[in-house]
Amino acid sequence: MHLEELRWFVVLADTEHVTEAAAELGVSQPTLSRALTRLEQETGVALFDRVGRRLHLNEYGRILLEHARRGIAEMQTATDRIAALRDPDTGRVRLAFLHSLANWYVPEQLRRFREAAPGIMFDLFQGPAHEITQRLADGSSDIGITSPRPDPAAFGWHRLYVERLCLAVPAGHRLAARSRVSLSAAADEPFVALEKPFGLRLLTDDLWAEAGIDPDIVFEASEIPTMEGLVAAGFGVAVVPVPRDGTEARVVHVPLTNNRAKREVGVAWHRDRALAPPTQRFRQFLSEG
Repeated sequence: MHLEELRWFVVLADTEHVTEAAAELGVSQPTLSRALTRLEQETGVALFDRVGRRLHLNEYGRILLEHARRGIAEMQTATDRIAALRDPDTGRVRLAFLHSLANWYVPEQLRRFREAAPGIMFDLFQGPAHEITQRLADGSSDIGITSPRPDPAAFGWHRLYVERLCLAVPAGHRLAARSRVSLSAAADEPFVALEKPFGLRLLTDDLWAEAGIDPDIVFEASEIPTMEGLVAAGFGVAVVPVPRDGTEARVVHVPLTNNRAKREVGVAWHRDRALAPPTQRFRQFLSEG
């Protein structure tokens, strides 16, 4: 199988439409169709179910897609490592990081690192912890700044810092004047939470269980700013990290007294995948920071 045709297959699998995929790739539809035919002949199976003009990736196609993504990522890593050996001050780092770190920690670290290594470029992905872990597993990203720690058997880890969690309440709320509060004090409050399986939601679930709380969850969000906005609007309270900056003025953040009310943030990488020199350099930079 040709690497270029595998790349074409990945785009076709994502779009499930020959016309759209051909336009995105800048090739003709007949060329793309012939490439798909060759792949199906090599694998001995149809990779898509044809329904009218649409294509639907089938079970065989999903298997090939998984390995195609991995193979493309491995070839990119090899290319990056070769380039880095030729010139250690250049190369590319594929970095994934949490949404909640996008407005302060990650930009600051990138700024500082690029002052020392301006020739190293970054491909960035922002998303939840479970997607970061998946990207590290399949090779789509080289390194991730995430929380909580992924499976130690498969992923390397270096803790960067620990942040406390707090209870976000609307201004004027009965708990807003407290200097600290136990989560049990909010047991009867409606909660705004992140969706499962976001990392912060898993931590919050553990805190609820430890406090014996069966929470009344009124909304499940996909980002912390959405949670903060709904708290400000009086929909409920929420467990969030102690904010660094840019907080919602109508929200009060009361530190939690619970011993486990904290979030460990660290840098993770896949143990079985060698890191290119630029990525190793950036990981060391983070660890020393």
